[in-house]
Amino acid sequence: MKALLQRVTCASVSVGGEVVGRIGPGLVVLVGIAEGDTVEDARYLARRTVDLRIFADESGKFNLSARDIKGELLVISQFTLIADTRKGRRPSFVAAAPPDKAEPLFNEFVEETRGSGLKVATGRFQQYMQVEIHNDGPVTVLLESR
Repeated sequence: MKALLQRVTCASVSVGGEVVGRIGPGLVVLVGIAEGDTVEDARYLARRTVDLRIFADESGKFNLSARDIKGELLVISQFTLIADTRKGRRPSFVAAAPPDKAEPLFNEFVEETRGSGLKVATGRFQQYMQVEIHNDGPVTVLLESR
């Protein structure tokens, strides 16, 4: 399982022209779920997401987490993070978990982040979405459960 974290000043996600999720300062979290990922992977990555220190303290050092700053999270399912691009010119997605296996793990990730007490908004699983991201820094970090 992978989670691509982007530090943002604000972000939103729309489906069919309707805004379905919006946050202020915090993180956009794109979550990719691979075949073989487990509930433990989802919980581990959720905890890492909330507690990773990628926000600056008063000295400008990355010493604060989303939990520390009471940041908000916009969590979006992103199967393309699991793409294999080692061969050819078209990415292969055969390693991505099928939707019936990925959706419960995505939901577990979301529930685990919500358990932190932070505001968590989401996109819609397996829908075409428009994501508006106002990167802060920019700071982008990839987390992996394996």
